[in-house]
Amino acid sequence: MSEGRLGAPVGGTEIGSFWRIFFWAAALFNFLIGLAGMLAPVPSIDERIIGLLVFCFGVIYALVARDPQRYAKVLWAGVIGKLGVVGLMLPTVLGGDGGALSIVILSLDAVFALGFLAFLFLGRSGEV
Repeated sequence: MSEGRLGAPVGGTEIGSFWRIFFWAAALFNFLIGLAGMLAPVPSIDERIIGLLVFCFGVIYALVARDPQRYAKVLWAGVIGKLGVVGLMLPTVLGGDGGALSIVILSLDAVFALGFLAFLFLGRSGEV
């Protein structure tokens, strides 16, 4: 931590590079899934709106990646959103509707949600 012009502390606990990479990965994942939803061959308006919202969550994760300490609390929206998607879609996917790609996407959503929780509760400083 360094001192600012008036001697006040600047910055906070240093965030390890693992977390920054993790949040950039979450952002990239959401950007790709969101774009795929918006640019599907014949997307319905609902699919385009969902794709747009998924993309917007990617913007949030990119902000967190740039300044994890400052934006950490917005990860709660990501935890709720990702676990909500998994909870809502899992029965359908396990029932055979969705295929392997859906299983991969839901698995990654669960991994990111668990990572967000780990950061919020355990890992705000140093490396993992």
